[in-house]
Amino acid sequence: MRDLAGYLQRRWQAGLFRRVRTLHTDGRRVCSDDGSWLTPFCSNDYLGLAGEPRVAEAVASAARSHGAGSGAAHLVSGHRPAHEYLERELAAFLGRERALLFSTGYMANMGVIDALSARGDTVVQDRLNHASLLDGGRLSEARLVRYAHADAASAAERLQTARGERLVASDGVFSMDGDIAPVAELAAAARDQDALLMVDDAHGIGVVGDHGAGSVAGAGIGQDQVPVLVGTLGKALGGSGAFVAGSAELCDYLVQAARPYIYTTAVPPAVAEGVRTALSILQAEPARRHHLRSLVEQFRDGARRRGLSLMPSDTAIQPVRVGDAEAATAWSAALAERGYLVTAIRPPTVPEGSARLRVTLSAAHTERDVTGLLTALDAARERATG
Repeated sequence: MRDLAGYLQRRWQAGLFRRVRTLHTDGRRVCSDDGSWLTPFCSNDYLGLAGEPRVAEAVASAARSHGAGSGAAHLVSGHRPAHEYLERELAAFLGRERALLFSTGYMANMGVIDALSARGDTVVQDRLNHASLLDGGRLSEARLVRYAHADAASAAERLQTARGERLVASDGVFSMDGDIAPVAELAAAARDQDALLMVDDAHGIGVVGDHGAGSVAGAGIGQDQVPVLVGTLGKALGGSGAFVAGSAELCDYLVQAARPYIYTTAVPPAVAEGVRTALSILQAEPARRHHLRSLVEQFRDGARRRGLSLMPSDTAIQPVRVGDAEAATAWSAALAERGYLVTAIRPPTVPEGSARLRVTLSAAHTERDVTGLLTALDAARERATG
């Protein structure tokens, strides 16, 4: 049997031990184990819709009418009108023929790649892709090839020597760096090599682009150039679950072949109703995106003036580079003492020597919140280096 105790001890000694914290919330702040209230700057709730009363009421109303769960997979008895309506509304918002709901983004990525690739094929992926994309490539038994981060020329080079059917997969917005993939250039490379392009826009949909339709729409391209688009319902849309959007043929195929879709209980219909409300708010209230954009600019300007080491990101994900894993943990603890919850991201989630504080901004934050965080970051750095 594997030495579990030894593994845990090594993680602890390296400063990489992970803990699960139970946090209470009042809708805006979270309460830690010691009873102190913290303003979170580590959530993916980019538009503040997870705590939006209209969304919560839609969930509650649907749960009272239809129950708390779906009870089965979509193909058994779990597919309800709320799911059908949400799929249609997502497809219309994204300018796609169809959308298909999945229980999580991880399942969507693993299911899609496994369904579209097989032994003898090649999956070409960005080196910094999310774990779910990489795991999907491994699960498919296709050859997994990785190209230089955000480098379409590197992807094209890998495609030239790839065997079998070829699938290119990339995040739209990279979850740990916050930068946006060169999706238009990747689309051109895939087209030139007769490969299929898949973009996981979990961190882009809702916030990137003129209308919040994500990095693909923001690049001025659509379904023809990016046939497979994956998105999440649990970040900017404030709910839970995920979807794949593309042609009707693609979605029909995934219903036949994507095992995580076939064999997993459907997202509760009450959650789907909440996401429908969130999607309508996203489209009707662009001021949320504009406010978020303003906060990003405020944070980056303030961080630069304080000499903090930022990464080249213009999105709501604003990593502050620390380097050492223990130092990043110390910074996080110092911020918590000052009332801010910011998670330290350490290897193996990010490469060795690139530990960071993953600051994420939300439309629910205020300018005062951001000013307070910047002041606290100054104090955390002084404490860690003093």
